[in-house]
Amino acid sequence: MKIVSLHLSAERQKLMNAPSLPPFAANQMDECGVDVHLCAITESGEVHAHCSLWWNAVPAFGAHKVGVIGHYASADDDSASVLMDEAVNFLRRQACTIAIGPMDGNTWRHYRFVTERGVEEPFFLEPSNPPEWPVQFERAAFTPLAEYFSALNTNLALKDERATRHAVRLSDRGVRIRTAEGEDLQQLLGRIYNVSCISFTQNFLYTELPEGAFRAQYVKILPYVRPQLVLLAERDSKLVGYLFAIPDLAQAAHGAAIDTFLIKTVAILPDAELRGLGSVLVAQAHEQGLAIGYCRCIHALMHESNISRNISGHFATTMRRYAIYGREISS
Repeated sequence: MKIVSLHLSAERQKLMNAPSLPPFAANQMDECGVDVHLCAITESGEVHAHCSLWWNAVPAFGAHKVGVIGHYASADDDSASVLMDEAVNFLRRQACTIAIGPMDGNTWRHYRFVTERGVEEPFFLEPSNPPEWPVQFERAAFTPLAEYFSALNTNLALKDERATRHAVRLSDRGVRIRTAEGEDLQQLLGRIYNVSCISFTQNFLYTELPEGAFRAQYVKILPYVRPQLVLLAERDSKLVGYLFAIPDLAQAAHGAAIDTFLIKTVAILPDAELRGLGSVLVAQAHEQGLAIGYCRCIHALMHESNISRNISGHFATTMRRYAIYGREISS
């Protein structure tokens, strides 16, 4: 087993065709600004594990110099061990003091491993991985750095009296909530981007994202959006919060009727007068979904924080858990 570091596009594409691993296109490396890509290659020339590394444009984490491991895949434990050892050593040579992964450069892209799968089928846009991969990180001395969960609500008619009280107070303060019906969704992305940049600043491992890159991510799913499931909270015509939900298109891929929608994003400006707006948006999303004809709602990929738990816990039960891992690197 040997490790090859890739920089040239021709090298990349030749080695990306690894039948033992999930498909991986070399252009993903260019799109994500990868600093280097590592492949664990057998004597017969097959790639049995690979990952990308970042150390230049990376999220901040305390006083650490961060190195990021993403685009991870491994066909077996031995290959994973060789790959992870070299990945950590490579980041050490770049003077990194902590390695974080799996994360494709930053949290705007794919990150996290599924750690507790549960019985529900994977949902649309959910990360997916074999159960061996997080174990391989743990064997390489990585430990969970942050944990996340998705929760399932099977009773959309369930009421939250706290949300009702918050809705009255917010209305008295001039906050109005409406759906995105009749909106030009392309134009709406600009307003959503502005709120997101402010709302997400305190999120774990946050990095800034140019508006063009933000739009590129959302444009891909706009054809599947139902405007009734996009809620806009406005005060004096200014957007102060939003909820972005989308049908669970993965159900159709599994051969089932789509009876579930996903709450993908809730973002609210940091303003004490907007306290409780998240609960109100989630409650109203449930009402909208029920009126459209959905039976279930997934609160998707939330950080294990008190705010997320307080909002989701009233309506939904945890269905899946995830983690992102870290390992401090000694010099």
